[in-house]
Order: sequence, then C-alpha cells, then structure tokens
Amino acid sequence: MKATGITRKVDELGRIVLPIELRRNLGISIGDALEIFTENDAIILKRYDAVDDLLDMVNRLKDRVVFEDCGKMKPILIDKLAEIEEIIKSGTNETKASK
Repeated sequence: MKATGITRKVDELGRIVLPIELRRNLGISIGDALEIFTENDAIILKRYDAVDDLLDMVNRLKDRVVFEDCGKMKPILIDKLAEIEEIIKSGTNETKASK
C-alpha cells in the first residue's frame, strides 16, 4: 500500500471527502461507483467495474461446466460461454475506443 500523506475526518454521517487530485490520478469521476473492501484493519476503495464482474461470472460458469456432468451439452455450453466472454470484451474495447 502506498501512503499519500492525506488525512480526512469522518463527518457526522460517516462520510469522507476524496481530494480532487486523488480522484484525478485514479480516474474517479462524479457518480462513479466504488466497491468497499476490508483487509485486516484497512478499508480499501476500488472503482466498481461491472464488466470485470461479468467476466468473473463467465469464468466461474466455465469452470463449473468443466467439472460438472453436463452430458452432450458440455461443449455447447463452453462454446456459448466463450462467445459471451468475447462479446463482453469487445464491448469494453468499443467503449474505450469511443472515449
């Protein structure tokens, strides 16, 4: 973990303000969703990325199909999940290219 030297106080509603320079450096914009993690005594904020969640879900499903007895459906399911993964990835690339 990298120290920033920045401190902020928690207000009466439990909020903190993320400094603009930190948000700019990390690409966090107004309205962006942040995921909250805890590790030991630390709170970790990460920009939420639904695409990463979808890709994780597809990979978990592919792993499950490989280990389950799906009969004749196994190769079809694996192919379809690979197609879904490619669609998600290509949508991400198109979005990045348009920015």
